[in-house]
Amino acid sequence: MDNFADKVAVITGAGSGFGREFARLGTKLGMRLVLADVEHDALDDTLAEVTAAGAQAIARRVDVSNGEAVDALARATLDTFGSVHLLFNNAGVGGNGGLVWENTERDWQWLLGVNLWGVIHGVRAFTPLMLDAAKRDAGYRGHIVNTASMAGLLAPPLMGPYNVSKHAVVALSESLYQDLSLVTQQVACSVLCPYFVPTGIANAQRNRPAELSNDLPPTLSQRVARALSEKAVSSGKVSAAAVAALVFDAIRDEQFYIYSHPHALNPVKTRAEDIVTPRNPTDPFAERPQVREQIVAALNG
Repeated sequence: MDNFADKVAVITGAGSGFGREFARLGTKLGMRLVLADVEHDALDDTLAEVTAAGAQAIARRVDVSNGEAVDALARATLDTFGSVHLLFNNAGVGGNGGLVWENTERDWQWLLGVNLWGVIHGVRAFTPLMLDAAKRDAGYRGHIVNTASMAGLLAPPLMGPYNVSKHAVVALSESLYQDLSLVTQQVACSVLCPYFVPTGIANAQRNRPAELSNDLPPTLSQRVARALSEKAVSSGKVSAAAVAALVFDAIRDEQFYIYSHPHALNPVKTRAEDIVTPRNPTDPFAERPQVREQIVAALNG
């Protein structure tokens, strides 16, 4: 896809971070936008900004973990614009982290509900619409972008549920790529694997449903994980806007894997070597033993 003007883009998680930047760039490219987010005020802010800049856009408050809500988003897209060309399955949350066995069932339900089921619902609801459009129009081009993470290619400590969710998104995206190749050349897909980028994900607890909140306060390991995450995300040097530009370039080139920090692939290579050698997982702090010492000390109070 090399012409975005008048094309329809559906963006989940549009209220902040990558989602808002996708909307901003889509506006500059003359796209029509369907914006979705669970955070009403942030969603309204994005809608006001893009419409003021001249975009045709609608906004819907959507909890992507709810399949019926995503189905309704698909219907609203067709009712308003008649088609969809780009789908950004982008909504995501960070979770509590910490030692993996200390995460509650509610922690897992919330994080997998948004990070994994949100992408599943998006693929399930919108892919058939794209394939139908492709059958009706030989000139139609569609593209799906699923937001995963470098944590979908690695397994860093104190991030178990998040790692699981993002590994699943990478696997789902690779499966989608292979399945699409069997039935069409008009619909493509990509998986976005960003590293640490300053977005609102470190504060995602603000949107956690009350029914999935924990009765007890965070454990020591979860507090340590949260502090590490907040520091890493806030210190990121690559902006969400820069990542959005990379994504649109990848859509133009039909590039599947999208990385915000190519240098972060070195640990991915090491992990692949661990698997095929085979050998036990390499210490992620092998080159920074003082970091391991600090974390161990923190976990021991």
